Parts: sequence; C-alpha cells; structure tokens
Amino acid sequence: MDTAVENTEALIVGGGQAGLAMSAHLSASGVPHLVLERGRIAERWRSERWDSLVANGPAWHDRFPDLEFPNCDPESFPGKESVADYFAAYAKKIAAPVRVGVEVRSVERNDGRPGFRVETSAGIIEASYVVAATGPFQRPVVPTIVPEDAGVVQIHSNRYRNPGQLPEGAVLVVGSGASGVQIADELLRAGRRVYLSVGPHDRPPRRYRGRDYCWWLGVLGKWDAQAVEPGMEHVSISVSGAYGGHTVDFRRLAARGVTLLGMARSYEDGAITFAPDLAENLSRGDANYLSVLDEADAYVSRNGLDLPEETAARRIEPDPDCVTDPIPRLPLAEAGIAAIVWATGYAVDFSWLKVGGFDETGRPIHQRGVSTEPGLYFLGLPWLSRRGSSFIWGVWHDAKFLADQIAIQRQYLGYKPGA
Repeated sequence: MDTAVENTEALIVGGGQAGLAMSAHLSASGVPHLVLERGRIAERWRSERWDSLVANGPAWHDRFPDLEFPNCDPESFPGKESVADYFAAYAKKIAAPVRVGVEVRSVERNDGRPGFRVETSAGIIEASYVVAATGPFQRPVVPTIVPEDAGVVQIHSNRYRNPGQLPEGAVLVVGSGASGVQIADELLRAGRRVYLSVGPHDRPPRRYRGRDYCWWLGVLGKWDAQAVEPGMEHVSISVSGAYGGHTVDFRRLAARGVTLLGMARSYEDGAITFAPDLAENLSRGDANYLSVLDEADAYVSRNGLDLPEETAARRIEPDPDCVTDPIPRLPLAEAGIAAIVWATGYAVDFSWLKVGGFDETGRPIHQRGVSTEPGLYFLGLPWLSRRGSSFIWGVWHDAKFLADQIAIQRQYLGYKPGA
C-alpha cells in the first residue's frame, strides 16, 4: 500500500481561467478541492504568446463577474501580462488552493473502488472527481507542408514573440484568424515584407454604431448559440484588439503592403502552391461582416435605440492586384522569405487521461462538459455548451454548471437510508 497518497474530493487540472472559475464555484458549493498548474497561474498568457498580444475583447466584457481589471479603461484591450496578473489576483481573491509547478502525468480510475488515481510530479493524489481545465490551446498544429530542410525558419504562433526574433527578410504568415492577422500587421509595421495566407474566416466589425462586437454578440443572442453551424467548424474569426482595437480588413492590409495568398496547399522545388480560393474566402468574410451589420441595424430599429448610423461601415474596398491576379505559386528564395509563422491553431491533447470517454480522434465525449466517464469533467473547450464557452466570462458560467453537477453527485453519494 502506498503510504504517500494524498486525498482530495475534487482535483482541477489547470490553473488558467477555466481552473480558477471552477475553483470559485466549488468553493461556493463547499467542495474540498485542489488546483494543479504545471507552470505559473495563467502560464500560457505569459510564456506562449507574443509580446504585444492584447485581449480580443474589451476589459468590461472579458472578465469574471466579481472582479474588474484594475486601472484600466473598460473599453480598452488589456495586454497579455495584465491578463495574467488579473488571474493571479483573482486566485488570491478567492483563496484558490492552487499548487504551481506541479505537472499531472496521468489519471487512472481506481481499481475496484470509486475515484481516480492521479500521478503528478509531486506524488500521487486520489480524487473522487477530476476536472480537466487545460483549455483548447494544448498542442500547436503545424501542417506538414514545408520540410524542415527548406532553408527557412519555421515557428508556430505560440513561439513567436516579436519581429526582432525572426531573421532578416520577408515573412510568410499562414492563417487568417486573430493570431495570424495581428502578427502579420505587427510585422508590416516593423518594416517587413509580409505575405499572408488567407483561409475561410468570419470577419466581424470591431465596433459598430458605438458598440463593441462583443456587445452585439450579446444582445443578438449569438454568445448563447449552442451549436456551430454545419460547415463552419474550422472557420476562424478575424478580429483584433491591437492598437486600440480595429476591424480586420484584408484589402486594407493589402493596400498597406501585405501580399494576400490563398490557402497554403503543397510544397515542391522550393516553392509553396496556394489554392485558388482567395477571392472566395474574402467574399465569404465580407458576407459575414455585412450580415452582422444587417442584424445590428434591425435590432436598433426594432428596439428604438438611439445609436448613430454608420453608412460608411458598409463600404467594401476594391480588390487589390493580389486578389484579381492571385499568386498560385511562390518560390520562397525568390520572394526573399526567411521565415514562416504558422498561425494554424491548436489541437487538444488529453493523452494523460488514461480513462474512457474519448472518440476515435481523441476528443472527449461529453454533454456540457460532463464526460461519459463518471466523475470526469471538461471545462474551457470551444462550444462546450455554447459559443461563449472558451471565453473568460463564458467559462465562468460553464464552471457553475459543472460545480452544480458535482454537488448533485455528492448528495447522492452522501445519502443514508433511514431506519
């Protein structure tokens, strides 16, 4: 028998926004628990993001309900260090039982009795309930298109820090979501020649008629959408809080000097080929943008709101040459490309969970975060219960639901029949 085993009722794996939200609600429900974080609180904000990163939502919106960002304009977009400091302050505020520098290596179900055996870098812990709160940004995805010996530096966006980190020369950024467009913009402002590979995307307005996009999503009920539209599972959202926040417009980026390309498709003889889909991708993004404006205008009219009209917001800039005459093939050396930044997203990695409840692709099978594996819960994943699930305020509400489910199970297990 292992005499060094520690026991807790609930174990939360991950000390970021999801883990802290879960800790707050478990404490409110009186559930004893521990939070294990392999780095520091909100470590990914500090060490796996570029230097100039800011939150994509304004400070009044992207926060927990019971703590505001200190010394911050509510309409501004806090920098990554401010966000990490916010979570550290929140952990202190709620006296979260966080242990930093502790890595969870495996979780297995106990044999012949309830609960889980958790192997960590600091020893064995047994828990009745385990909450996987490690978030969606677990394993960087880099397409196997360009070989390592192609003669260019290749990094994922999680390793990009600033323009000075990259060798002199042009840069190809692959990915048109929030990370890709912000990195491309920063490189352009630093005087780099920039190529940007643009895939299918949504392109919402940063602000419209005096209100931030986050506000419009709220009043239009889109944060609470419970399922992604078919065919939109892998469509990125091009939005930016950088430089005070602005609407992403790929044509304006091109007018400033960025060369737009279609989706990266293959590599041969020192050149990357691109799909002939650039114009279509931009058109679909425009359609999304204009649909948001249409819904916003209808909401204003229906509710008699006194919000200023913005007729200029509907102007679509002319297509630049790189759209009307797209580049199908780009020889890297001839273009002077010295580096490729893959802003191509992440995949989940739950290989440390040695239990059931996963499909053939390794994704968890769950209902609103409640796993098919009894006693196991997931928190912080995109579309866990609704569109807002992976955002700071959205994870707060999902955590409340999971804490309630754990409390319900505790009541059943604590039942003692009368005489």
